[in-house]
Amino acid sequence: MSVDWKAEINELYEYCDLIDSRGDYSKTPIIAEIRTHDTIKDLVQRDLVNFLSYIAHEGKSECGEKDRFALDILGKGFDNANPVKNDLPDSFRVFHENDMLHKDFLDEKNLDGYTTKLYGIYRSLGGDFLKCGETQPKAYGVLDEFMNSLAHNISQFKRNYSLGLKPADENHLKDMTDELLNCKSISDVDEKTIADARNFINSAVEGNEEYADFYDELSSKRPDVVASIIISSNSDYIFKSDGKPDGAIEEEEETLQDLLDELDKLVGLEKVKKDVNSLVNLVQIRKIRSERGMKQPPMSLHLVFSGNPGTGKTTVARLLSKIYCKLGVISKGHLVETDRSGLVGGYLGQTAIKTQEVIQKAMGGILFIDEAYTLTPKTQNDTYGQEAIDTILKAMEDHRDDLIVIVAGYPELMDNFIHSNPGLESRFNKYIFFEDYNPEELHGIFLSMCENSSLKLDGKADEYLRGLCEDIYNTRGDNFANARQIRNIFENVLTAQANRLAGDDDITDDELMTILLEDFK
Repeated sequence: MSVDWKAEINELYEYCDLIDSRGDYSKTPIIAEIRTHDTIKDLVQRDLVNFLSYIAHEGKSECGEKDRFALDILGKGFDNANPVKNDLPDSFRVFHENDMLHKDFLDEKNLDGYTTKLYGIYRSLGGDFLKCGETQPKAYGVLDEFMNSLAHNISQFKRNYSLGLKPADENHLKDMTDELLNCKSISDVDEKTIADARNFINSAVEGNEEYADFYDELSSKRPDVVASIIISSNSDYIFKSDGKPDGAIEEEEETLQDLLDELDKLVGLEKVKKDVNSLVNLVQIRKIRSERGMKQPPMSLHLVFSGNPGTGKTTVARLLSKIYCKLGVISKGHLVETDRSGLVGGYLGQTAIKTQEVIQKAMGGILFIDEAYTLTPKTQNDTYGQEAIDTILKAMEDHRDDLIVIVAGYPELMDNFIHSNPGLESRFNKYIFFEDYNPEELHGIFLSMCENSSLKLDGKADEYLRGLCEDIYNTRGDNFANARQIRNIFENVLTAQANRLAGDDDITDDELMTILLEDFK
């Protein structure tokens, strides 16, 4: 084959996973509807299978070699395939809508987007597919006819498409109006209807006359319903008339002090705790100065976390995302973790789109890039990592009021990474160093794992563990795994305890809860 299709399709599936995990589909109603019953990855995979099944069947082509091809490349064969010749596969609708979500970015970078890429995959994949085994000449004509029809349907769909709003069906709009006017509260209305109504309301407010009558009638007769629909747009629940989410579990909201106390309870990390507290104090004072109209110099809150693996960088970043939210630095307070594989695509242009998708997912929170130094171009031909860096830097500038980026990795490598690019140097000027855990802290981490699993150590086992932590620390290398190594030991001890107790027909609770010296051997 002329193309490494396995790698190409896996790259496509990775992008689908990014869309599937985005979470916020308020601006993409087609994707929102698909995600109520399917994943984008499964949809794309199924459409590809149906496509290959169609050209094989219509071209009267034997499927032996081709079935193995499809199974190897796509992850499934032709079972239950149901191709439709003259229709547009939903995967193209989804990708066009997603491209429109990033339209400004794609236009600025002069990129085609994934709809064009998917079309190219169909044509090239179809051609290579037909080369497997014996194929009648008619099959290639079927492929050309399908691709021409597909191109026409894509163009027609693009002309009729409006981002954030599917073309309205008059009967659907009338039924929706009747249902909303006659409901007791929107808790009685299904979520899809509410999602459609929200899109129509937003469109009317933005000046779309097609939905003006819908909005005017609903506003005049049921202003309570309109208000509830708008309120529910920021919630994962549909609100009842009493103002409480339907099915929501009432939990006390964490305060800033709660989060700082949680940070303080982490084993070790004393210098890190001090740095984070200083950062919190700085943000709070800046906020007070701003409220009083005082001038102050600009400040970057993006961070470099440097340290060996297993030193708590991700844990602290997750807490910091919530702390920043409480301080009003970011709006949502979530953490999105990624690395080079989550940012870099298989060809130039795809990387920018893939990185932009991750950034969209992180908006309102913290984007945590582990082993960020792997993005540094190693040769002049390695432009993919630089493309990801450039996209991230632009996003940091464009969304500086609601996006924080933390880059993390080994100390020396992170230092080289930051100094490899003036843009990185100007935006990342705050470093937090995560020291290796000392023997006492390693011992404390093991004990906390035991506590979380209702386990305890007897005296000899505890004495042995202390000596083991001393040996591990004193013989550690440059890439010491810290808490990860302790977790590996903990899991091995659990396995040893299970093997020891497995032959006992009358195990007591105390035996189940106690780790013995022999479990370390």
